Amino acid sequence: MNPLSRPFFRQDADGLNLTLKVQPKSSRDAIEGVVETPDGLALKVAVTAPPDKGKANAAVIALVAKAFGVPKTKVTVTLGETDRRKVLHIAGAPGALVAIAQQWEFS
Repeated sequence: MNPLSRPFFRQDADGLNLTLKVQPKSSRDAIEGVVETPDGLALKVAVTAPPDKGKANAAVIALVAKAFGVPKTKVTVTLGETDRRKVLHIAGAPGALVAIAQQWEFS
C-alpha cells in the first residue's frame, strides 16, 4: 500500500483518530499542516514544551483540544507516548471532528 494513501485521520464510532508528527522544543505552539512521513501522512504539531516527563504530550493535547473545540479530557494519546509520531483519539461527534480535520488536508 502506498503510504501517502493513508490519511492522517480516521473516523470511528465515538470520535476521530489523528496521526501526528510532533516537534517538541519548537519556537512556538502551532499546527503546521499535513506532512509526508515514511508511515503515511501526519499532521505536524510543534510545541514549545520539551519532551520531558510528559510535558510535550500535555502541550500537544492542549493544542489539539483547542483546535478541535473539545475539552482536554476528550483527547488521549493512544500510540507513541514517548515517540515523536503519535496517534491521538479525540472523543466527540465524528462528523464535526472530521470537518475540522479536513481544514489541514490540503494546506
